[in-house]
This record gives sequence, C-alpha cells and structure tokens, in this order.
Amino acid sequence: MKTSLQSGLSSISALTVDRARTIDFMGEKARVYATPMLVRDIEVACRELLLQHLDPGEDSVGTRIELDHLAATLMGMKVELQLSIDEVKGRAVGFAFSASDSVEPICRGRHQRFVVDLATTEARLAAKAKKAQGAGPP
Repeated sequence: MKTSLQSGLSSISALTVDRARTIDFMGEKARVYATPMLVRDIEVACRELLLQHLDPGEDSVGTRIELDHLAATLMGMKVELQLSIDEVKGRAVGFAFSASDSVEPICRGRHQRFVVDLATTEARLAAKAKKAQGAGPP
C-alpha cells in the first residue's frame, strides 16, 4: 500500500440506471434500481478509489456492507455516488458512502474492504480448490 492511502480520501462517481441494474419481478412499470446492483456499484467505486493507492500486485476485497436503501430510482435516471475513506487500520479500509438521484437521496451506509496481495490470495484459493476436490458435500 502506498503512503497516500489515508483517511479523508474521497471520490464522486456518476452512473445511469440502465435496464441491467433494475428489478424485473414487479413488471415493466416498476423497473427501479435493484439493491444488489446498487451494492455492486458501491463496491466497484470503493475498489477504484483504493486501486489508486495500492502497489502493483495488490487489490482489495469487500468484507462488509451496511446499506440503507432509502428511495427508488427509476430506470434511466442518473445517480451520483459519494464516498470517502474514513478509517485505515492496517490492510482494513472503511468507507462512508451516500448516493442521490436527481430528485432525492437514495442510500447511505458503510463499506469495509481488505487489501490483499494477489499472489498470496491465488495460492490460498488454489489450496482451497485442492481441498474441495476431495471433500464430500457439506
């Protein structure tokens, strides 16, 4: 990790709620931003901010998210996501975030990520895959 990774870093990202980001189970007239897609967009934005402050061979994984989804956002609406790093404890990084559409706030919450070494992670996952091949059903 670079020394530039510090509490107080922030970013703003914008996106448009396209069809792939919407729910489909309530019909076409109720296509709104799906909570799982909102979570994904938050994770991507946080990771992108972190990547600017990581060394080659490092990345991050999400470990926790707390989200209050406050309002529906219609398909086609623009969303602005604001996030800031509010805690760095070793390799654990905490974010506060909020998002709004053109009408109102749509969410707020916290997200935790953990900085990992890619080579170490790949080795750990390969070892787990090997164990899983010999394991029976849970």
